[in-house]
Amino acid sequence: TPVLPRLQMELEALRSIYEGDLCFRELSPVSFQYRIGESGDPKAFLIEVSWPETYPQTAPVISMDAFFNNTISAAIKQSILEKLMVEVEANLGTAMTYTLFEYAKDNKEVFMENQPVNTVTSVSNSIAIGTPDVPASKKKEKKEQLSKTQKRKLADKTDNKGELPRGWNWVDVIK
Repeated sequence: TPVLPRLQMELEALRSIYEGDLCFRELSPVSFQYRIGESGDPKAFLIEVSWPETYPQTAPVISMDAFFNNTISAAIKQSILEKLMVEVEANLGTAMTYTLFEYAKDNKEVFMENQPVNTVTSVSNSIAIGTPDVPASKKKEKKEQLSKTQKRKLADKTDNKGELPRGWNWVDVIK
C-alpha cells in the first residue's frame, strides 16, 4: 500500500533520524521496530509500532509480541503498553513514532524495574500467583565492608579496571 503524503514525511524523518541505528528496523513503510537496550541487556525489549490508515489522528498499533520479548512477563508488557498509550493520547494528531521510541528509551529502567532478570518466566509466573514480592525487593543486600588495608591490597593486585593482571595465578615451575 502506498504511504499517504502526511505519513511520508514522518517515514523519511524516521529513516534519517535512525539511519545507522542498529536498534531501529523498518518492517514496512508503516511498521517499525525499535529495540530498547543493548542486545545483551537482559532488560532490553522490542516495541513494534504500526500505522493504521487513519494515523496520526488515531493511535498507532503498538505491540510487544516480538519473539525478542518472550522472556518478559505479560504483566510487564501490559504495563509498558499502558504507559505508551498514555503518551499516544497526549500526542494524537501529530507524528509520534519517534516520540514513543524516545519515551520508551528514557523510561526503560522504570518500565523494567519489576522484570526479574535471568529467570524463566513460566516458572516465576506460577510461583508469584497471589504473593506480592514487594518486601523482598526492599531489602538491600549488604556489601561486605573492607578495611582500608584490605582495599589497598586489592588495589595493588589489580589494574585500574579492577582486573587482576595476566598471569597472577600462574604457577612458577622453576621454583
